[in-house]
Amino acid sequence: MSNWKKKAVVYEVYVQSFNDSNGDGIGDLPGLTEKLDYLKNLGVNTLWLTPIFKSPLVDNGYDIADYEAINPIYGSMEDFDYMLEKAHEKGLKIVMDLVVNHTSDQHKWFQESKKSKDNPYSDYYIWRDPKADGSAPTNLGSAFGGSAWTYVPKRNQYYLHLFAKEQPDLNWNNPKMRQAVYKMMRFWLNKGVDGFRMDSISFISKPKEFVDAPLMDHKKFGAYYVGNTNGPHIHEYLQEMNREVLSKYDCISIGETPHTSAKEADLFVNPDRHELDMVFQFEHMHVDYGEYGRYSDVKFKMSDLRRSMTSWQDGVSWNSLYLGNHDQPRIVSRFGDDGKYRQESAKMLATMIILQKGTPFIFEGEEIGMTDLHIKSIDELKDLEAHNNYKFFLSENLNSETALKMINRKTRDNARTPMQWNNSQNAGFTSGKAWIEVNPNYKDINVEEDLNSNGSIYKYYQRLLDLKKNDKILVDGNYDVIDSDDSDIYAYTRTSSDGQILIICSFAPNKVRFDMPKEYIHNSKVLLSNYNENLNDIPETIYLKPYEGIVIKRG
Repeated sequence: MSNWKKKAVVYEVYVQSFNDSNGDGIGDLPGLTEKLDYLKNLGVNTLWLTPIFKSPLVDNGYDIADYEAINPIYGSMEDFDYMLEKAHEKGLKIVMDLVVNHTSDQHKWFQESKKSKDNPYSDYYIWRDPKADGSAPTNLGSAFGGSAWTYVPKRNQYYLHLFAKEQPDLNWNNPKMRQAVYKMMRFWLNKGVDGFRMDSISFISKPKEFVDAPLMDHKKFGAYYVGNTNGPHIHEYLQEMNREVLSKYDCISIGETPHTSAKEADLFVNPDRHELDMVFQFEHMHVDYGEYGRYSDVKFKMSDLRRSMTSWQDGVSWNSLYLGNHDQPRIVSRFGDDGKYRQESAKMLATMIILQKGTPFIFEGEEIGMTDLHIKSIDELKDLEAHNNYKFFLSENLNSETALKMINRKTRDNARTPMQWNNSQNAGFTSGKAWIEVNPNYKDINVEEDLNSNGSIYKYYQRLLDLKKNDKILVDGNYDVIDSDDSDIYAYTRTSSDGQILIICSFAPNKVRFDMPKEYIHNSKVLLSNYNENLNDIPETIYLKPYEGIVIKRG
């Protein structure tokens, strides 16, 4: 992996909610260009843009109707080219969201494919005959609820969609379709983009025969990922993609691989296999799953989080490091304390995740400690998945209060509210009516307020990211967990020939004791602390304050 990739610090820009330049209530490319200095000053060096392609926006742009056209709500291709030029001038790389497990049903490929069984695009998607009684080929369910099969009378067949019915899955078994995808990738790389984050890439290889899937999580249909993750040709397809496209450019490749184990993931990122640079995994996102999957009313245990992260640090040669993104709740609400200790826990969580081995990903707003919504009515949400699951919970005879509580914890809208720039109307995001409501706490939590605060989370991120990028130990050093049984403290070391650094993070809302490893006693210095600890002489025992994070270097 090239040096710039190892030192990449990625900031995910949810473009629709980042910064609106024209007052239509929707974030756009000129708005992003206006904020490039803000991002540069934070210390990130790579920007991942959520989909900005032409789309009917059934799933917020992850339903693409034209891969080589910018959605007019975000601006023009000229706006994109200008943003790319300015980003590169500032030393910022641009990574696009590559959504090639599926397209929009409005894409010209699908519009042609559904017409007949013998047109040039007929095999670009996955079609199957009905059962004898006319019903769907299998009981497979969609990620967004309901069946994963939708019937088209013209073909007298069902097409597969692991996500919304408006997102038909592409048939990667078709070499012509694959070449069309590679041509599109070259289009963007030739423009100068610096790589791709590949949405749901572990789903692209489907089984030859589809069978009924087991029912789970009280679902009426079988789980969508059963039999559809890491299929028989997944590595063959990615090696072909690497050979024909990725290897020809100095670009980064980040694969989103749900339902993938560490052992499987290392096959994707092993440099000798020539597939991907890194993958997004979700095992640590499941530590608070329960009877109803992600929406269950379960509180995570830090020990489960530590165990999961350690297994990936130990099992995969290079990791992507994240706690939140556009599909997850806000990290300070989920893993920290979004009340009394919001600032402290936001900094501690950043310390814990960013200083592990791998590439850190920061989702917009984490650097100022943005929080979940805490909605009072389902009508406040735009999230298609949340609405579908709310209806499902009611059909399961859960009362509306319980159903709403479950949705509140995990709705994707928690992460999708507009960036909070200042305490003016709409948090300074737009001069018009925002496409989605701003979190009501924007008057207290915003960029302007944070930059003027003595305990600024943003300024702490600056120091943390500077440390991550410039200390060789934190780039290449090995990871080793300390005291894997502690119920409150997540501590680990990073070690290389250049020395050793100890990272200690408390998940407790009260003071907790930590016994210092003997090699650090009276022989180390504090590099960073979210309480501004300045211990000149490290004692045998330290007492960590609530949600304290402290970074100590030996010698």
